[in-house]
Amino acid sequence: MEPDLSRLADVIDDRGADGYLFDGHDDSDQYYVCGFDAPDPFVALYDGEGAHLLVSGLEYGRAVSESRADSVSRYEEYDYQERAAEDGPREGRLATIAAFLADNHVESVLIPGQFPTGTADGLREHAIDVSVESEDVITEIRSVKTDEEIEHVRTAQRANEAAMARAEELIGGTTVEDGQLVHDGEVLTSERVKQAIEIELLREGCALDETIVACGADGADPHDRGSGPLDAEESIVVDIFPRDKETGYHADMTRTFLKGTASEELRDRYEITHEAHGAALDAVEAGATGADVHDAVCDVYEEAGYATLRDDPSTETGFIHGTGHGIGLDVHELPRLNPTGGELKAGQIITIEPGLYDPDVGGIRIEDLVVVTEDGYENLTDYPKGLELA
Repeated sequence: MEPDLSRLADVIDDRGADGYLFDGHDDSDQYYVCGFDAPDPFVALYDGEGAHLLVSGLEYGRAVSESRADSVSRYEEYDYQERAAEDGPREGRLATIAAFLADNHVESVLIPGQFPTGTADGLREHAIDVSVESEDVITEIRSVKTDEEIEHVRTAQRANEAAMARAEELIGGTTVEDGQLVHDGEVLTSERVKQAIEIELLREGCALDETIVACGADGADPHDRGSGPLDAEESIVVDIFPRDKETGYHADMTRTFLKGTASEELRDRYEITHEAHGAALDAVEAGATGADVHDAVCDVYEEAGYATLRDDPSTETGFIHGTGHGIGLDVHELPRLNPTGGELKAGQIITIEPGLYDPDVGGIRIEDLVVVTEDGYENLTDYPKGLELA
């Protein structure tokens, strides 16, 4: 995939800079520009026409073979060891970066907001003009996905669905003893379900650092990961957001399950959340705003008598988060579906995830992953919705 970075080139030109500089790793913008990442920080320069990397000898071969960079240089080409021995590792590295920039005819650079302050100040001491680019232009560029990127997310979502099916199978395959769910003679816990999810994702070529399996009051905190035994006739929020290990792209999906018979209150909350989810989908299309989609959800909840942050910013129960977010190389990225969400564009991939929360009742959330189109959306999620498991 060759990203279209013409807008970034225009920003560099408009700001009178010679390039855009990164000094980091595990950074999605940096990876998007140069197609490479490493365990340790490395330098990446985009000069308006192509990318140029400065890496350690340890990463040089992989950077040459894997990156999209027009050139790859090693620290040793600029006498890093001698500079570090004479002036110390920090100053040696700064002098090496300054020499690398000079070699690429760069005297002024734009940097992202998360750029290391020490590197920025040090480069200024080496007569490099350093300015912060605060518009997040790269993040905005990569919010609109190519067909190839959409397929990457679709693939990750298929793996996600396999993991969700494994979670549902475990929860649904239990018996009830003293109000707790029992599977194969052992009390079923949040931790055991998470383990099964992770194992299934590994089989599918995906991984994740954590996931949510939250029961009862735990599920009433939207980001409580959940722990301990799972109870019968309590809502269990299962939110899985894996990353495909080959492509780096994420998926995201939430379902809420209940083993046994739901209370009337929980059933009503699930049904109104399902309605709110549909209203949000109906509001999605290019040209609508993230705020429009969020308002559609708030309208449904408020008309049904549930609190939202829109009508009560101090509420701690009800609908207490945004409607969704963009997804791609990061699990949370542009655009935002909340009161400040801007215009949606065709090709953006977003979550739709309304929910209701109350510690005295439990949590309910339903989440699908969709691609914004010119006249609506394409749903990348192919997984049924339903609360009660027999």
